[in-house]
Amino acid sequence: MNLPNKLTLSRILATPVFLFFLVPGWFGQFLGLDQWGRYAAAAIFVLASITDLLDGMIARKQNSVSELGKFLDPIADKLLVTTALVAMVMTDNLSVWAVVIIISREFIVTGIRVVAAGQGIVIAAGKLGKIKTIFQIIAIVAILIHDFPVSLILPWLPVGDICMAIAVVLTVVSGIDYVARNAYIIKKNGK
Repeated sequence: MNLPNKLTLSRILATPVFLFFLVPGWFGQFLGLDQWGRYAAAAIFVLASITDLLDGMIARKQNSVSELGKFLDPIADKLLVTTALVAMVMTDNLSVWAVVIIISREFIVTGIRVVAAGQGIVIAAGKLGKIKTIFQIIAIVAILIHDFPVSLILPWLPVGDICMAIAVVLTVVSGIDYVARNAYIIKKNGK
């Protein structure tokens, strides 16, 4: 197993650890450190998100892109983000609608990619999708740490909520763009 695949696997393994620190009744209940559990969860989420950036860069630089990596990378990404979003519905009253919209888009995109892969077509992520992911990561981390340090200066500014709203809008726009750009795959298989 090459280094990029190890980084991807570490992201998968980090997901339940992230959840352990985030969900009340686990870390915080036993140690009385609920907020520290959230900080730990945020740190794990940031580190796992960095591995997402690194695994692809290293794989391309070392020319070590593998079929296993192509399979595991999107699973690792979706597992981490989906786990965070679903848990945050409970822990932070994150809008269920926002989470359903984000997860629905991921199902649609994954479905199109699976159909395309069956035809030997690899669909790269678009720029809008990458920007959406950046806003999702910023939103999740900001909500986890209660908008710190911005909250010290501007306590009325909900940075995490604003970034999540932007992420949801970008989710819809990038999803529509993705379907439009790849409609030929859907049409080809609908005949």
